Amino acid sequence: MKRSIVMLAMLFAFSTAFTSCRDQENKTDDVEEAAEDTGNDIEEAAEDTGDAIEDAAEDTGDAIEEGANEVEENTGMGGNDDI
Repeated sequence: MKRSIVMLAMLFAFSTAFTSCRDQENKTDDVEEAAEDTGNDIEEAAEDTGDAIEDAAEDTGDAIEEGANEVEENTGMGGNDDI
């Protein structure tokens, strides 16, 4: 009687251990895939941010140059408006 109870308890313990291990494998794959997707999204966002910063710097440089040309034209120190 004691042996059968011990055997049933061990069978139950082994069955739950193996069942939970199979579930962990699928969860690990899902987590790895989600982490990879997140990493790709972060890289893409970083590239987009870098492009936006470059565009903003270029626009700022163009605006500064245009402003400097306006100052030269309005102060009589250069420009082609007066001709």
